[in-house]
Amino acid sequence: MRLLDTALCAMVIAAAFFAVEPSRALDPATISSADSAASPIEWFMRGFKAYQRGDKDKAIESLRYAAEKGHPGARWKLGRMYADGDGVTEDDFEAFKIFESIVREEEDDTSGSPNAAYVSSAVVALGDYLRKGIPGSPVRIDLTQARQLYFHAATFFGDSQAQFELGRMLLNGEGGKANPRQAARWLKLAAEKGHVGAQALLGYLLFDGEKIALQAEPVRGLALLTIALRHATPGESVWIRPLQEEAFALASEVDRRTALAYADEQMKPDEPQQQVVQKN
Repeated sequence: MRLLDTALCAMVIAAAFFAVEPSRALDPATISSADSAASPIEWFMRGFKAYQRGDKDKAIESLRYAAEKGHPGARWKLGRMYADGDGVTEDDFEAFKIFESIVREEEDDTSGSPNAAYVSSAVVALGDYLRKGIPGSPVRIDLTQARQLYFHAATFFGDSQAQFELGRMLLNGEGGKANPRQAARWLKLAAEKGHVGAQALLGYLLFDGEKIALQAEPVRGLALLTIALRHATPGESVWIRPLQEEAFALASEVDRRTALAYADEQMKPDEPQQQVVQKN
């Protein structure tokens, strides 16, 4: 099943007019006859090992050759490296083209396919780019298409990041009509898989219930917010902490104690915990 509809295909056609820099192609003259006979997985492993030991130049070279031979994992890693500026100059449009090629060429885009993880991640990455656009490239903001891509990854792959992003778009009415209750359902699916952002946002919605037109669940909501904060990275805690502190301040003393006790039960004993608000 092809994931790309007419709108995205148009962007791909436009992208084709942007030539890839010659330096990004592997020079055949530098490849020995023995190396040229190596399989894509062998080149991928060479790149992976080079990346692990910090030799990013060698990693890029090997991954490119594996990618040219059709290894989806190599293409995905190259895409991530360009997206993150990891060992190469950050280039979102180059990353977009790589992720698009993974999605376009993988016909068997089901959760049971061997390359499902790569395809799913690539679909989500394309959704992220279409949500924000890429300055100086043919990729423009297209919230409707981004929402469709997240929906596909959320539905066919059960991707928790896609479920979270789809939930946020449904909640805020991005790319279509707002549907808070449907948003909560997608957030619940992602939260059950341990997605920190989904746990926090779902907890915030459940705390008073008003936005999703359901009865308030302050204990469950505060517990989810607390669990999310304890698992959050520094970047995530920037927006999760204010939500948790707001709910904590509004909760009754009984609800606070019950929620914190539940959160403690859900945490593994050896897991580090961020300090959370516990004011009287």
